[in-house]
Amino acid sequence: MRDRLTDYEKETIITFNEEESQAYIFTYSKKWQRHLEQKLGLKARMDNGSGGKDYEIAKKRIPMPRVLPGPLSPEAKTKLRDRLVGAHRNAILAREALILDLDSAKKTSGMGKTSAQQKELLKTP
Repeated sequence: MRDRLTDYEKETIITFNEEESQAYIFTYSKKWQRHLEQKLGLKARMDNGSGGKDYEIAKKRIPMPRVLPGPLSPEAKTKLRDRLVGAHRNAILAREALILDLDSAKKTSGMGKTSAQQKELLKTP
């Protein structure tokens, strides 16, 4: 008899039915076990001695699968493209304004000038 299971055999199984309010999770995954115990505060109902543990959890605590949005209509694609282009344009304009502000700050403070130029700036009232 084999002592070790392959990674393929180390399953995570979530089981529930329509009548009962509880769900059952059996897993070999250490990541799942840590999540169930540390994050959700569950205690294993059973440890099979080979690394697998069984947990009981209220069904309502298990989130429904996320539904991916369907394909976009041509109108929705146009609106999305326009919104992204506008956001990109605004980011470029904001960056250019920041650069201009920094350049004007350097000019008024004397930054970026040689020491002789800075001395000249200090002489002028």
